[in-house]
Amino acid sequence: MSGLFEAQAPRPLADRLRPQRLEEIVGQDHLIGPNAPIGRMVAAGQISSMILWGPPGCGKTTLARLIAEKVELHFEMLSAIFSGVADLRKIFDAAKQRRMMGRGTLLFIDEIHRFNRSQQDGFLPHVEDGTIVLVGATTENPSFELNAALLSRCQVFVLNRLHETDLETLLKRAEELMGFALPLNGEARTALIAMADGDGRYLLNMAEELFRLPPDLILDPAALAKAVQKRAPLYDKAQEGHYNLISALHKSLRGSDTDAALYWLARMLVGGEDPKYIARRLVRFAVEDVGLADPQALTQALAAWDAYDRLGSPEGELAIAQCVIYLGTAPKSNAAYEALSGANEAARKTGSLMPPKHILNAPTRLMKELGYSKGYAYDHDTAEGFSGQNYFPEGMARQRFYRPVERGFERDILKRIEYWDRLRAKKGHGEPQD
Repeated sequence: MSGLFEAQAPRPLADRLRPQRLEEIVGQDHLIGPNAPIGRMVAAGQISSMILWGPPGCGKTTLARLIAEKVELHFEMLSAIFSGVADLRKIFDAAKQRRMMGRGTLLFIDEIHRFNRSQQDGFLPHVEDGTIVLVGATTENPSFELNAALLSRCQVFVLNRLHETDLETLLKRAEELMGFALPLNGEARTALIAMADGDGRYLLNMAEELFRLPPDLILDPAALAKAVQKRAPLYDKAQEGHYNLISALHKSLRGSDTDAALYWLARMLVGGEDPKYIARRLVRFAVEDVGLADPQALTQALAAWDAYDRLGSPEGELAIAQCVIYLGTAPKSNAAYEALSGANEAARKTGSLMPPKHILNAPTRLMKELGYSKGYAYDHDTAEGFSGQNYFPEGMARQRFYRPVERGFERDILKRIEYWDRLRAKKGHGEPQD
């Protein structure tokens, strides 16, 4: 029986390679270096409450534990997924007792964004009076997921996704620990690092599978793909990644970088985004950023949406890609967008000004007596098909909202506007105000 109690379950490779000193953490020198914010706190022995925001596998838990060890704080760890108010009360009570004995407590909350707003409020008095140093870890944008009161009491530090050099460092540490090299050729080793997608823990889990293979077997990239499971891309359709990628797509199109736009489109589709959401955003882009510089842009966007509705995935995704290419290469103008914004601002400022009476219909005798429709000039009866009358409210000067650009079809529109302006001036109605 004693042998059973003495035996220990095997520890995963990622746990065995967990850093034992702050200096061993890779990829986060901007936080833990000698002149970096957390590095300075540790050197001074005074730790403020903080939120560690970063992707999975970048070292948030390890960093919190090593900070506590370095400054000799008692380390408590809870997961917001499995813990509730009762668990927190016990920790707060124990922290108060510990504080009376002269020792502080660092409370690490994994996935802190999983706590609701009222639970987050429960931390406030204990953080304020120094009962605990709170270190929260989250993969989600804190400004979206944590309440303002808690954020005002914590510094937010952004942890980096691990780069290829950081992941290579982890592989070398794993090989040193195991005593032999991974059974990979150079291309497969590069592919393995790419498959981890910046997640150090996932990389070491894949490496652990490979260490179990016969040492005389050397894998190429194709064999590696069969031996291990590629990490799914980080993408949550309901969270920040969703907004980041659609923003990247929109701004790549605005910048006429068609290839970058296709990349972000592919990232969203591979991540499981609803193609109809992308189609809606492309329609918006067509009217906001292309506008009348290419009137066909809206037609193309609507046609792509309709084609996807008819074909579904994956065939319909080609129509969306075609639309992305069209929009990326189209001339750009936000003149219509700016025109509506300017008109909206003018409408808010001028309130309820009536239209001029000469452009109002007069279906009743009273309205005729009041001057409705009096003096209206029917444009089609003029030689130019243009009367040049004023259509702004009485007492409000003409204003110019729409300013077409010298690109695409709007060049022709600009010529038309200049023509109407010349006729209007000729007829004595003047230029609009800027």
